[in-house]
Amino acid sequence: MLYIILGIAGALILLGVFAAIAGHTSQKRQAKEGDGSVTEPKIPDSECCGAHEICEKESLLSAVSKEIVYYDDEELDRFSGRTPESYTEEEIAEFSDIFYTLQETDVAGWVRSLQLRNIAVPDELKDEIILIVGERRTS
Repeated sequence: MLYIILGIAGALILLGVFAAIAGHTSQKRQAKEGDGSVTEPKIPDSECCGAHEICEKESLLSAVSKEIVYYDDEELDRFSGRTPESYTEEEIAEFSDIFYTLQETDVAGWVRSLQLRNIAVPDELKDEIILIVGERRTS
Protein backbone atom coordinates (compact mmCIF):
# COMPACT_ATOMS: atom_id res chain seq x y z
CA MET A 1 0.00 0.00 0.00
CA LEU A 2 2.85 2.36 0.88
CA TYR A 3 4.51 1.68 -2.49
CA ILE A 4 1.31 2.60 -4.29
CA ILE A 5 1.03 5.90 -2.41
CA LEU A 6 4.69 6.69 -3.03
CA GLY A 7 4.28 5.79 -6.70
CA ILE A 8 1.29 8.10 -7.05
CA ALA A 9 3.11 10.90 -5.21
CA GLY A 10 6.13 10.47 -7.48
CA ALA A 11 3.94 10.52 -10.56
CA LEU A 12 2.26 13.74 -9.40
CA ILE A 13 5.60 15.39 -8.79
CA LEU A 14 6.83 14.39 -12.25
CA LEU A 15 3.59 15.65 -13.80
CA GLY A 16 4.02 18.98 -12.01
CA VAL A 17 7.61 19.30 -13.19
CA PHE A 18 6.61 18.45 -16.76
CA ALA A 19 3.76 20.98 -16.67
CA ALA A 20 6.07 23.69 -15.32
CA ILE A 21 8.63 23.02 -18.03
CA ALA A 22 5.94 22.99 -20.72
CA GLY A 23 4.51 26.27 -19.41
CA HIS A 24 7.93 27.89 -19.29
CA THR A 25 8.73 26.73 -22.83
CA SER A 26 5.37 27.99 -24.04
CA GLN A 27 5.96 31.38 -22.42
CA LYS A 28 9.34 31.73 -24.11
CA ARG A 29 7.86 30.78 -27.47
CA GLN A 30 5.01 33.27 -27.05
CA ALA A 31 7.45 35.99 -26.03
CA LYS A 32 9.51 35.41 -29.19
CA GLU A 33 6.47 35.21 -31.48
CA GLY A 34 4.30 37.69 -29.55
CA ASP A 35 2.83 40.77 -31.10
CA GLY A 36 3.68 42.92 -28.12
CA SER A 37 0.25 42.65 -26.52
CA VAL A 38 0.03 41.75 -22.87
CA THR A 39 -2.75 39.60 -21.52
CA GLU A 40 -4.00 40.22 -18.01
CA PRO A 41 -3.84 37.29 -15.61
CA LYS A 42 -7.13 35.63 -14.82
CA ILE A 43 -8.50 36.67 -11.44
CA PRO A 44 -9.35 33.64 -9.33
CA ASP A 45 -12.95 33.04 -8.38
CA SER A 46 -13.29 33.72 -4.66
CA GLU A 47 -16.10 31.15 -4.48
CA CYS A 48 -14.00 28.29 -5.87
CA CYS A 49 -14.68 25.22 -3.77
CA GLY A 50 -11.87 23.00 -5.08
CA ALA A 51 -14.28 20.41 -6.42
CA HIS A 52 -14.01 21.50 -10.05
CA GLU A 53 -11.73 19.73 -12.49
CA ILE A 54 -9.69 22.91 -12.88
CA CYS A 55 -9.78 25.34 -10.01
CA GLU A 56 -7.47 28.34 -9.98
CA LYS A 57 -7.38 28.46 -6.21
CA GLU A 58 -6.23 24.85 -5.86
CA SER A 59 -4.03 24.44 -8.93
CA LEU A 60 -0.32 23.75 -8.43
CA LEU A 61 0.51 24.65 -12.01
CA SER A 62 2.23 28.00 -12.20
CA ALA A 63 0.91 28.48 -15.73
CA VAL A 64 -2.61 29.10 -14.37
CA SER A 65 -1.88 32.42 -12.70
CA LYS A 66 1.07 34.77 -13.07
CA GLU A 67 0.34 36.85 -9.96
CA ILE A 68 2.82 36.30 -7.14
CA VAL A 69 1.19 36.28 -3.73
CA TYR A 70 3.37 36.37 -0.63
CA TYR A 71 2.41 34.43 2.50
CA ASP A 72 4.69 36.32 4.94
CA ASP A 73 7.55 34.42 3.32
CA GLU A 74 9.54 37.11 1.55
CA GLU A 75 12.70 35.78 3.20
CA LEU A 76 12.42 32.64 1.03
CA ASP A 77 13.26 34.70 -2.08
CA ARG A 78 16.94 34.19 -1.30
CA PHE A 79 16.49 30.49 -2.23
CA SER A 80 15.47 31.31 -5.80
CA GLY A 81 17.26 29.08 -8.29
CA ARG A 82 18.49 26.55 -5.71
CA THR A 83 17.83 22.84 -5.93
CA PRO A 84 15.92 20.96 -3.19
CA GLU A 85 19.00 18.85 -2.41
CA SER A 86 21.12 21.91 -1.63
CA TYR A 87 19.13 23.03 1.43
CA THR A 88 20.66 22.71 4.88
CA GLU A 89 18.67 21.41 7.86
CA GLU A 90 18.20 24.98 9.10
CA GLU A 91 16.88 26.10 5.70
CA ILE A 92 14.49 23.14 5.56
CA ALA A 93 13.29 24.09 9.05
CA GLU A 94 12.60 27.60 7.76
CA PHE A 95 10.39 26.22 4.96
CA SER A 96 8.70 23.90 7.49
CA ASP A 97 7.94 26.74 9.89
CA ILE A 98 6.15 28.65 7.15
CA PHE A 99 4.41 25.55 5.75
CA TYR A 100 3.04 24.41 9.12
CA THR A 101 1.64 27.88 9.91
CA LEU A 102 -0.33 28.03 6.65
CA GLN A 103 -4.02 27.34 6.58
CA GLU A 104 -4.88 24.21 4.62
CA THR A 105 -6.64 26.33 2.01
CA ASP A 106 -3.45 28.36 1.40
CA VAL A 107 -1.06 25.48 0.69
CA ALA A 108 -1.70 25.24 -3.07
CA GLY A 109 -1.40 29.02 -3.49
CA TRP A 110 1.83 29.06 -1.47
CA VAL A 111 3.37 26.35 -3.65
CA ARG A 112 2.23 28.18 -6.79
CA SER A 113 3.82 31.37 -5.42
CA LEU A 114 7.10 29.53 -4.81
CA GLN A 115 7.03 28.14 -8.36
CA LEU A 116 6.51 31.61 -9.83
CA ARG A 117 9.43 32.88 -7.74
CA ASN A 118 11.64 29.96 -8.92
CA ILE A 119 11.95 28.57 -5.38
CA ALA A 120 12.10 24.79 -5.09
CA VAL A 121 10.29 23.14 -2.19
CA PRO A 122 12.51 20.92 -0.04
CA ASP A 123 12.01 17.21 -0.76
CA GLU A 124 11.11 16.63 2.89
CA LEU A 125 7.87 18.64 2.47
CA LYS A 126 6.71 17.51 -0.97
CA ASP A 127 4.80 14.39 0.11
CA GLU A 128 2.87 16.23 2.78
CA ILE A 129 2.05 19.10 0.40
CA ILE A 130 0.68 16.62 -2.15
CA LEU A 131 -1.43 14.92 0.51
CA ILE A 132 -2.94 18.19 1.74
CA VAL A 133 -3.73 19.48 -1.74
CA GLY A 134 -5.15 16.09 -2.74
CA GLU A 135 -7.40 16.02 0.32
CA ARG A 136 -8.64 19.54 -0.44
CA ARG A 137 -9.52 18.55 -3.99
CA THR A 138 -11.48 15.45 -2.96
CA SER A 139 -13.41 17.14 -0.15
